[in-house]
Amino acid sequence: MCDENGLTYEEPSKIVRKSKATVGSKHKVTEISVPNVISMKVLTVLNTFLADKSYIGSYQLSQADKAIFEALRGVTLPPNMSHLMRWHQHIKSFSPVELALCQTYVPTCNTMPPQIVGLLSTNNHGVDINLKVVEELSHVLDVKAQPRAAEDGAGPHRFTLKTPKGTRDYGPSQMAIRADVLNKIISVFKRHGAETIDTPIFELKEVLTGKYGEDSKLIYDLADQGGEILSLRYDLTVPFARYLAMNKISNIKRYHIAKVYRRDNPAMMRGRYREFYQCDFDIAGHYDPMIPDVECIRVVSEILTSLQLGDFLIKVNHRQLLDGIFEACGVPSDKFRTVCSSVDKLDKSPWEEVRNEMVNEKGLSPEVADQIGEYVCLSGKIELVERLLQEEMLVGMSRSAHDGLEAMKLFLKYCALYGLQDQVSFDLSLARGLDYYTGVIYEAVLLNDTKTEQGETGGVGSIAGGGRYDNLVGMFDPKHKNVPCVGVSIGVERVFSVLEARLLNSRAKVRTTEVEVFVASAQKNLLEHRMQLCKELWDANIKAEHSYKRNPKLLAQLQYCEDMGIPLAAILGESELARGIVKLRKVVTRQEIEVERENVAQAVRDLLTETNEQR
Repeated sequence: MCDENGLTYEEPSKIVRKSKATVGSKHKVTEISVPNVISMKVLTVLNTFLADKSYIGSYQLSQADKAIFEALRGVTLPPNMSHLMRWHQHIKSFSPVELALCQTYVPTCNTMPPQIVGLLSTNNHGVDINLKVVEELSHVLDVKAQPRAAEDGAGPHRFTLKTPKGTRDYGPSQMAIRADVLNKIISVFKRHGAETIDTPIFELKEVLTGKYGEDSKLIYDLADQGGEILSLRYDLTVPFARYLAMNKISNIKRYHIAKVYRRDNPAMMRGRYREFYQCDFDIAGHYDPMIPDVECIRVVSEILTSLQLGDFLIKVNHRQLLDGIFEACGVPSDKFRTVCSSVDKLDKSPWEEVRNEMVNEKGLSPEVADQIGEYVCLSGKIELVERLLQEEMLVGMSRSAHDGLEAMKLFLKYCALYGLQDQVSFDLSLARGLDYYTGVIYEAVLLNDTKTEQGETGGVGSIAGGGRYDNLVGMFDPKHKNVPCVGVSIGVERVFSVLEARLLNSRAKVRTTEVEVFVASAQKNLLEHRMQLCKELWDANIKAEHSYKRNPKLLAQLQYCEDMGIPLAAILGESELARGIVKLRKVVTRQEIEVERENVAQAVRDLLTETNEQR
C-alpha cells in the first residue's frame, strides 16, 4: 500500500512463530503474530541518515531541521526507529522562537539521500501514517530481547570492586608527583607566552568522526538518551579546532591540560590508559614557514629536560614528503592515508610485518612495498635531506616530495639556531597515523628504559608528539576558512610511569603535603594555645597544622612530622608559655631554639629560608 506522501508499506500478514519464554527452569511455548513489513522508505532513510548525526547535515540547529520537522507533522513515528525518534524529540524541545531564529545556512543537498531532499521541499504537513504494524513488530523484538529469568536457586550477582579497565586510582604520593610534573610543564608553556582554555569533556559525535583515520574506532560513544549524539573527546586537538572555528579566532597561542578517552588496549606498566591526561601546546595563525613549528620542538626539549627523564630523541618528518614518496613509488592517491597508518607502526613492528600488512591487507604490490621500504627505513640529519634532494627518481617524479624536503631543510636549519641539532633526528619512518596532519610531524622518545625491582621495563615509547594541521579548522567553518595550526602533545601519563618506576627503585619518600610547621604541645590542656598559634601562622601565609586530638602525646606528634617530611615543629609547653617563648625544632637535625611568642611567624620564615638555602 502507498499513502499520499509516498511512504510505502504493506498490511500485516500473520506469520505464526514460536517463542520460548523461560519461567523458572520450565519452558512455555507461545504463538506470536509477527507483521511482515516491507518498507517505509523515507522514514527508514531518515532513521539511517541520523544514526550518527544530531542535526540534519550541520553541527547545530538549522532551517533544514525545521523543514524536516514540519514535513513530519502529524506522522506517527515508529518506536523502533530510535535515531529518528531521538532527533524528533530533540527538535521538538526547541521553542517556536528558537526554530524561527535558527541559522539559515543549509548544507548542500548533494550529501543527502534524495528522499530527504524531497522532504526539504515538501509543503504537505497533513500526513497521517498508520504505523501500527511497525509498533507490533517493535513489541515482538522487545520480547525477544528480554533476558531470561534466573534459574531457580541462583544467588545474587557477585560484584567485584575495581576500577574500569584501562583506568586507575592515584594516591597522595602519585598525585604529588603529578602536581610537580604539571607545574614544570605549565611553567614552560607560560615561558613561551601561551594562554590556556578549556573545552567540554564530550563533543557532538560528528565533530570527532572522520578526523582520526583508522583510530576512529577507539572513540568512546555515549549512550543515546535522547537529544544530541555525543562522544567523549579522543584528544584535545579536534576540540581546539572546533573552538577556533566556532569563535572565529584566527590566531592564538594556547595550552590545554585535560583528560581524554580512548577505547584502546591498555598497557598500564607503559603508561597507556583509556583515561589519561594530555598536555597540549598549539600555535594558530598565518605565519612564515617553520618558525612556529620549530618553537614547538623547543618546548618539547625544555619540558623533557626540566623533568630530568634522561636522554631523549625528537624524530621529525614531513607529511608532504611521505605523500611524495608514496606517489613516486606508485601508490594510488586514495591509499596514501591507509599506507601511512602502516608506516606508522614501524616504531613497534619490524619492516617485514609492516610490509606484509601493506601487501596482504592494503593491496599494494610487493614491488611497490619494497620501494617504500628503501625510503622509510632511512634516518639522519640535514645531510640526508640534501642527499634526497639530489635523487631525481624521488624529487623528479613528485613535486610533493621536493617541497617536503625543502621544508625539512629549513626546519632543521632553525632547529640548529635553537640549539636542538643534537636532539633532533630526520626519520622517514615517522608517519603519525592521524588524518589531520598536513606538514611537519614529530615525536619524542626516551633513549633509556627504567626497570622496576621485578625486572619489568618502564620503557614507554613515544612520550610526546604533534605536527602541523592546516586544514582541520576549515572542516568546522561554514565557509571552510582555514586557520593554519601547529602543536605538540605531551604524554604526561607516560612521564608519570617513568617517574613512579624510579621512585620504587630508589625507595625515596615523596612529600604529599606542603606543611611548613607543625604546632605541637608538650603537656595536656594546651589545645586553645595550639589553635591560636595556628591562626597566627595562617594569617602570616605560613602553611601549618596541628593534631585534632585535645591531648596528643608529644612523641606521636614529632613522629608525624618525620613521617610527613614537615621541616619545623613549634612546641608549646606550660613553662615556655609562662616565660612567653616557643620552642622551634628542626625536625631533621632535632636542633631546638627558643623564640619569643610574638615573633614566632617571623622566626619560622627565617628558618625556612635558611633550610631552603642549605638545599
